[in-house]
Amino acid sequence: MLVPVKWLKEYVDINNLETKELADKLTMSGSHVDSIELVDKGVEGVVVGKILEINPHPNADKLVITVIDVGEKTLQIVTGADNINEGDYIPVALHGAKLPGGIKIKRGKLRGIESQGMLCSAQELGIAEDLVPKKIKNGIFILDKEYPIGRDIKEILELYGEIIEFEITPNRPDCLSIIGMARETAATLGKELKHTKINIENEYEDIYEYMNGIEIKDEDLCNRYYGRVIKNVKVEESPMWIQRRLIESGVRPINNIVDITNYVMLEMGQPLHAFDLNKLEGKKIIVRRAKPEETIETLDGTERKLTEEMLVIADEVKPVALAGVMGGLNSEVTDITDTILIESANFDKRNIRLTSRAVGLRTEASSKYEKGLTSDIAEMACNRVCQLIEMVEAGEVIAGYIDVYPKKSEEKKVNVRINKVEELLGIKITEEQMIDILERLELRCKIKDNEIEVDVPSFRQDLEIEADIIEEIGRVYGFHNIPSQPLMGSLSKGEKSRLRRIEDLVKNILVGMGLNEITTYSFISPKDFDKISLPESSFKRQYVKIMNPLGEDYSVMRTTLISNMMDVLSKNYKKGIERSWAFETGNIFIPNGVPVNSLPYEIRTLSIGMYGDVDFFDLKGIVEELGNVLGIKDIEYMPERNNNTFHPGRTATIVKGNHVLGVLGEIHPDVTENYGVKDRTYVAELDLDIINLLSNLNKKHKELPKYPGMTRDISILIDDDIMVKDIEKIVWDNGDGLIEKVELFDVYKGKQVPEGKKSVAYSIKYRSYKKTLTDEEVTKVHDKIINELSQRLNAVLR
Repeated sequence: MLVPVKWLKEYVDINNLETKELADKLTMSGSHVDSIELVDKGVEGVVVGKILEINPHPNADKLVITVIDVGEKTLQIVTGADNINEGDYIPVALHGAKLPGGIKIKRGKLRGIESQGMLCSAQELGIAEDLVPKKIKNGIFILDKEYPIGRDIKEILELYGEIIEFEITPNRPDCLSIIGMARETAATLGKELKHTKINIENEYEDIYEYMNGIEIKDEDLCNRYYGRVIKNVKVEESPMWIQRRLIESGVRPINNIVDITNYVMLEMGQPLHAFDLNKLEGKKIIVRRAKPEETIETLDGTERKLTEEMLVIADEVKPVALAGVMGGLNSEVTDITDTILIESANFDKRNIRLTSRAVGLRTEASSKYEKGLTSDIAEMACNRVCQLIEMVEAGEVIAGYIDVYPKKSEEKKVNVRINKVEELLGIKITEEQMIDILERLELRCKIKDNEIEVDVPSFRQDLEIEADIIEEIGRVYGFHNIPSQPLMGSLSKGEKSRLRRIEDLVKNILVGMGLNEITTYSFISPKDFDKISLPESSFKRQYVKIMNPLGEDYSVMRTTLISNMMDVLSKNYKKGIERSWAFETGNIFIPNGVPVNSLPYEIRTLSIGMYGDVDFFDLKGIVEELGNVLGIKDIEYMPERNNNTFHPGRTATIVKGNHVLGVLGEIHPDVTENYGVKDRTYVAELDLDIINLLSNLNKKHKELPKYPGMTRDISILIDDDIMVKDIEKIVWDNGDGLIEKVELFDVYKGKQVPEGKKSVAYSIKYRSYKKTLTDEEVTKVHDKIINELSQRLNAVLR
C-alpha cells in the first residue's frame, strides 16, 4: 500500500515529524514499512510556460518552432511534439535544468534553428510510464488549467515529499486506505484524527425519477448495495491535484469520474464503480448469480465466460459488471455519458477471490474485497464521491439514494479483564492508559466490574476475543517499551526422531560419496507416469488429485520419486553437464482407497540418480555402503524383470528377509529417451521407513586378531544362470565360523569354458580368533565347501 505523506498530513498533524522517524514509529506499532520513496526524482530548473506561437520548422517536417512565455522572458524552443496547441500551459526545462537520470538541458540548435530549452513529458519529470494518463503518454505534459507563468513546476505538480510503502497483512483490510493508515498514525503518535466532512451543497429532483430500484437476489454474496445518481455529467480530465494523488498512490488517471471513484477507494478503502445509467435496460440494478453459458465483455476488452458460482451486476436483460472485479464494456462511462449511477456495495470475500482467480483478473477492487470489508462505509464512500463530483463541477447530484441492506452488521462487544492485561503484557498500565489507547483506535470503552467493555467497530473484523484487544493495547503502548524478562518455567529437552536421525546419517553418507542433494515439488503432472512407462494397472497410478492446483504440471501428489529424479537429471544433461550424481529424500503419497476420501499414506522415500561414466555396480556399491553403515546385514538383490521403468536385464529388487527395501537399476532406454537423455542412467528408490525399521546403529567392536589368517583360492565351473549370491551363501554357511572374508576376483566365459557354463574364482580368507589354524583344519573346511558346491550347484573344480 502506497501512502503519500502529504496526503496523510490532511488527516493527522505530522508536519514537525521527519518521514523516517514516522516510518520507524509506525513499524514499532505494527505497521510494517517496506520502503520510503522520494516524489522528487531530481527535477531542477523546470517552470510553467505558456505556448504563444507554433511555427513550422523550415528544415524539418516533423519539427516545429514554439515561442514560450516563461515569465520574465520568452524562449524559442524546437520540439517534435504533436500534441501541443497555442495557449497550452506546459512544463519548460530552462537552460541548465536537470531532469531525472542525470540529464542536463542546454541551449543548442536543431536542424539549424536555435532551441533555448525543452518542453517536458510526464516521463521526463520522473512519472512512471504506466501511471501517465493515456492522453499525454506519448507527448508533452499539458497542464489542466492556467497556472502562474514561471512558477517552479515542482510546486504546481507537488513534486516533493515522500511516499511510504506499507506491507498490509490480510487480517487488516481497514489499513488499505489513507484514512485507515491515518487512524494508525494518530493512535501511534497520540494525535487527533481529522475526519473528512462530507457535505453536498445542492441536490436536484429525486432518484426514483431516474431509477426503478435495486434488487439483490443472492443475499449470501452481496450484503449491501448503495446507489446514487449524477446528472449533467461532464467527462473530462481530472484536476491536477486528484491526478497527483492517484499517481503517487500507484494508480493511473483515466477521467474525472473514474478518477474520483479511485480517489475515494484509496482514501476510504471502499471500491466504487460508475455505470452509464442510460445503458442500463429497465433502469434497474439486479445483483444475481450468472446464468449458465452467460458471458460479459469487461472494460479491458476481454470476453469472459461466466459460471453460476460468479456474482454479476445486471440490468433487466444482461450483466453489466462482474461484481467486485471489473465493470462491463456495455455500461462504460464515456465522453458522451450524461447520467451515471454510483455503485458502493459489499460483496462476499470468498466469492470475489474465487471469481477473480477463475477469470484470471485481479484488480484494485477485487484485492480489497477479497480481504473482507465492512458494509458500513458504503454510504459514506458513495456520498464522498458525490461531494467530489460536485466540487470539481463534473455533474449535479440527484436527491435521494437507494440502499438495499438485507442484514445489517452487528457491533461486537468484547470484555477485557484489567488484571489480564498486566498478566499477558507483563507491565503495569493504568485503566486510563488502556482506555486512551483503545479510543485512539476508535474502540469505544467503558469500565464495568473491573473489566473494560469494548465496542468493536465493524471495520475491525480482526478483533474477536480478549487477547486481540490486549494485543492492540500492547502494540500501541509499544512492545519495545516493555522491559525484557527472563523466561520462567521448565523446559523439556527436544531431539530428532529416530527416522530423522537415520535420514541425516543417510544424507551424510551420500554427500561423502560425492552425491548432491536435490529438493523437488511433492506435486507432479499425471503425464509423468507415462514418461516413466508405468503400466495402466500399476497401483502408483492411483494418485491424490489436488483440488486447487497451480496448473496441469502440478495437479497430483507424487507416488514415486523417480519422475522427479529423471526431471533433474534431464535438466542437467541438457545443460551439458557430463556427470551428475544426485539424491533426494521426500514423501510419496499413497491413497488408502479410491475414491480418495481421507488423507493418504505418506511414505518417506530415498531416491538416488546418476549418469556419466557409471554403471550398475557403482549404484549397487552406494546402496551396499548405506546398508553397511546403517547396520543392515544380509541384503539380497533379486533380479527384477517386470518393472517397465527399468532395463529388464539390469535391475534388482533390494530385499532383507521379508522386507522389500526398494529397487535399483538402469533406466529403460525408452524412458531415458522420453527425458531427452542419451547416456545410460541409473536410479535407485528405497523406502526410508523400512530402512529405519531395519537399521541397527549399535555398533559392536572386537579386538584386532592375534592369530594369523590363511587364504585359499577356489575356481569352479558352474551353470551360467547360477547367481553369485547363491555361491557365496554356501561358502559362508559351511565355513564353521572360520571364514573372515570371501572375495570374488574373476568371472570368465570363453573358449575353454563349455557353452552355458562360466568359470568363477574366489579368494577365501580363514582366521580363528582363538588360536593359530593348522593347514589340516583349513583343508577340512575348504574341502567341505567344495563338496557342498558340487552337490548343490553341480560345480566342478577347475
